[in-house]
Amino acid sequence: MRVNKYISEAGLCSRREADELLLAGRVTINGEVVSTGAKALEGDEVRVDGEVVKARILAITPSAKKAVYIALNKPEGITCTTDQSVDGNIVDFVDYPQRIFPIGRLDKESEGLILLTSNGDIVNEILRAENHHEKEHLVAVNKAVTDEFLAGMAKGARIEGQMTQRCRVRRIARFGFGIVQTQGLNRQIRLMAAAFGDCITPLRRVRIDNIELGHLKPGQWRNLPDVELKGLLANRTQW
Repeated sequence: MRVNKYISEAGLCSRREADELLLAGRVTINGEVVSTGAKALEGDEVRVDGEVVKARILAITPSAKKAVYIALNKPEGITCTTDQSVDGNIVDFVDYPQRIFPIGRLDKESEGLILLTSNGDIVNEILRAENHHEKEHLVAVNKAVTDEFLAGMAKGARIEGQMTQRCRVRRIARFGFGIVQTQGLNRQIRLMAAAFGDCITPLRRVRIDNIELGHLKPGQWRNLPDVELKGLLANRTQW
């Protein structure tokens, strides 16, 4: 089994976070530091930061194996991390009785729709840019929105040494715009706006693909019905 999956199935973190641990040199197998792509064989001792990671042995009925998928209206100030040593982490905030992971991120300063799941296997699949999962945000800025600003945002901006992908942008108010993107770089929309001299005040995500924020109030969450889940996963090659 790939060691990132081994760590994820042990309930320590998502596969994506396990990859970050591997890249940081924090994972060992039988005392040797390993990187991404390494496999854990039966009888191997896997450690993260020196602590032994033990895979969970599940003895549950097939019906109990069905994964959890949640849509949350994340309030401002909540951090999208599974690290429960972080104050205001999203796992403690939701306080779900089963281990869940956020799918992607939403800045601490931002609010709106974020998905969480107990199925670590699909997290990376949903986050892959080539799967073109749309994310729609409503954004307020400190300057009047101009045609030049909208055109520049749509074309892409250079942030942290790279050009962002093209996206769809529309004016919704004198000081507000809507943006639909498939890319998900860290703090991307804020950095893009800053590249054009604008400072974002409120930022709210209202849609991920076919899943809409709807009437969820900040802090509220709901389970995804099968029809929404199938729409979300429609671009995956395998279930």
